[in-house]
Amino acid sequence: MTRKSAFTIRKARLEDFEEIYDIFREILEEGATYSYTLEEMTPDRSLAYWFSAPGTHCYVADVKGKVAGVAAVRPNRTGRAGHVANASFIVHSGYRKQGIARALGKHALRKAGKFGYKAMQFNFVVSANKVAVDLWKSLEFRVVGTLPKGFRHATKGLVDVYIMHRFLT
Repeated sequence: MTRKSAFTIRKARLEDFEEIYDIFREILEEGATYSYTLEEMTPDRSLAYWFSAPGTHCYVADVKGKVAGVAAVRPNRTGRAGHVANASFIVHSGYRKQGIARALGKHALRKAGKFGYKAMQFNFVVSANKVAVDLWKSLEFRVVGTLPKGFRHATKGLVDVYIMHRFLT
């Protein structure tokens, strides 16, 4: 049973990257939520994904100086579609079911609004990830598209992927 941990959400620092990468590797090894593989998401590519891709703002849920979860807000597209945000989230397995993902989701929505985005879109939510789908629906996201059998789940085989969206204003 997991104990509730008090956490704060703060801007990620480069010195957090080792912990962020450890969580990301764990998530990729699970093979249940992200399409990326460990082979392609090297430390350098992962650093760019969480920190240095254009317009990316990374935040962590901090539990007594330890990174328990991560959120990154970025533009979904550029140019004429630059008013729509995208975000990525991961939570360390030892800190799940403590409200961290919900808090990071709400934080990302607030930040996206402050950055001037008009909507947020998730391009790739694995349908078998019921916890995430239910969380995003509870935060007013709607499934606006389905990619049939678009993800090769590590234990469930081919499953659908959702595109989820919500307006911020």
